[in-house]
Amino acid sequence: MSDDTHFPPEHPKISYGKTGILLVNLGTPSGTDYWSMRRYLGQFLSDRRVIEVPRLIWYPILHLIILTFRPGKSGKAYAEIWNEHNESPLLTTTRNQAENLQERLKDKNIHVDFAMRYGKPSIEDKLQAMKDQGVDRLLIFPLYPQYSATTTATVMDEVFRKLMAMRWQPTLRSVPPFHDDPAYIDALAISVEKSMAAQNVNPDMLVASFHGLPKSYFMKGDPYHCQCHKTGRLLMEKLGRNRENFMVTFQSRFGPQEWLQPYTDKTVVALAEEQKSVAVVTPGFVTDCVETLEEISIGVHEEYEEAGGTQFNFLECLNDSPEAMDMYEHICLRELSGWV
Repeated sequence: MSDDTHFPPEHPKISYGKTGILLVNLGTPSGTDYWSMRRYLGQFLSDRRVIEVPRLIWYPILHLIILTFRPGKSGKAYAEIWNEHNESPLLTTTRNQAENLQERLKDKNIHVDFAMRYGKPSIEDKLQAMKDQGVDRLLIFPLYPQYSATTTATVMDEVFRKLMAMRWQPTLRSVPPFHDDPAYIDALAISVEKSMAAQNVNPDMLVASFHGLPKSYFMKGDPYHCQCHKTGRLLMEKLGRNRENFMVTFQSRFGPQEWLQPYTDKTVVALAEEQKSVAVVTPGFVTDCVETLEEISIGVHEEYEEAGGTQFNFLECLNDSPEAMDMYEHICLRELSGWV
């Protein structure tokens, strides 16, 4: 909106009056080659929210060791899942989520876009683009159901850091953690039931695998562990399961320190040795990505079979399914109350 009817002739042209929603996911490299991976990992692993080791100790390890050897290994993992659009599934699906949400809200003068905390499109670029399009009331939607300083907090850090450079800042709101939101639990349950029906499975054990976190972060007060377990309990109850056939685990550990347990890979191997059928769902990820498609669907699946297991099923994330979009619309309209 831009109404310059009452402006003096020399007044600069401005746009204003729109409400915006910015979906923010973790991020993705621009390619699977060494240098693309190095740039992405360098940005991600330099975040003080992600790695809390003192910089004097961490930077030599990061730049001399990790960023020398890790890009090649990570690039191979991404290459396993790189899609026909020559990009990661996380980028494709997050774009689809934003476009689908925009279509649902098109009659409400709401502008929807998306950004990545690491990589492109950046939060800085999208904040400026939305401001240029007249957004002066903005809802930030970190796409992490469970809060952690390593995810939700670093998104908001980056938003605030970029807003500090703006002369005319938009009024800001952010979506709170939605780990126990009925709309989210309903969407998860529908997605799990659809995926199990499509694969014609009813596993002995349904494993809800969440991204891991160093145990030390939990001991310092990060609520992530508790929120993951609450999501797990609510999903278990919604599906009519119990602790004999449903469990919460944690994946993606990195480095030598202890992380939240039980570990997904070790748990699945133990279930294979007991000859139990397993299905894995990843409720902490709203979008399929390298941690779900490569680490779980390929890597953990292979470990399960090597341990003698005979039936392993991977259940895809919410992605841009109808139940996911119902959830996004419900949460956004609730959080925009009073603005639209």
